[in-house]
Amino acid sequence: MTADNRDVSRLSSFQRLALWTTATTYFLILVGGLVRASGAGLGCPDWPRCFGGWVPPMSVAELPPQFDPSQFNPTLMWTEYLNRLLGAAVGLLIFTTAVSAWRHHRRDPRILWTTIAAVLLTGFQGWLGGRVVAHELAAWIVTVHMIVALVIVQMLLYVTVQSMPRQGEPPSAFVRGVRPWVLALIVVTLMQIALGTQVRGGVDAALDAGVARNAALATVGTLDYLHRDAAFATLLGAILLVFWLVAGGSRNGPAEAGRHLTLVRWSWLCLGLAASQVALGGVMAYVSLLPAAQVLHLTVASLLLGAQTVLWLLAGNARRAGL
Repeated sequence: MTADNRDVSRLSSFQRLALWTTATTYFLILVGGLVRASGAGLGCPDWPRCFGGWVPPMSVAELPPQFDPSQFNPTLMWTEYLNRLLGAAVGLLIFTTAVSAWRHHRRDPRILWTTIAAVLLTGFQGWLGGRVVAHELAAWIVTVHMIVALVIVQMLLYVTVQSMPRQGEPPSAFVRGVRPWVLALIVVTLMQIALGTQVRGGVDAALDAGVARNAALATVGTLDYLHRDAAFATLLGAILLVFWLVAGGSRNGPAEAGRHLTLVRWSWLCLGLAASQVALGGVMAYVSLLPAAQVLHLTVASLLLGAQTVLWLLAGNARRAGL
């Protein structure tokens, strides 16, 4: 086997691990949304243990004396406990990805140090999970917990894209000019997600106070309006981005449009996800905050942010294989 073949083999191995880690992290975000929508966030009232043990009790009779039996709900407890186990598995995958980066990409600081930073941020995220429980799901710390999870995913996407082999010519000035607009969309999307988490906290507070589910959203007020405005701004930005790449590429000639067909496809994906996000928000607003819609709303928001991040990366690098 030649040196070039060995390099391709090592790169393919790292790519598979990075992609798997990224996908599993996305799945963890989905499960986190399910935990929130089902009300299982305090299914285990302590952290990192669950009702005082590393393995949850099988019945209320096994509860340690310091816990109130009224806190014991097997369904919510196991939902939250499995979420914690998945979080530990994701942490192990991210650490394994960092080890693989050290083995195969130690001479590329963009990949190596970003992966190490993701490991450190994952440890911080685990600590934040404990603070979420200690603060009994206070909206502000749930928001921080969510944003940190999304930043970790963006780091994983970054190292995944950077590990892809380069193909074709570097992007033109026309395509590089798209990057500031995509970055602005990323910032607006992050703000939208943060506002959405705050809105969810307000809804939960209203429900705990006895407000009917179909009237809970109306109690949130300004935060909800800002969240909706950010969603429409994201959708409008996605529409303009598609127009910029399609129409602008055509004006620069068929060769330019064909060379950046991958970017056009990713921009269409961003538009589809942004439209789905707005539609799901409408379902939540007018169909009594269906839990399934809540989970999908968060999942689509996470995927939208990821698609925007990949588009931003591709616009600043030579075209990458597989993207």
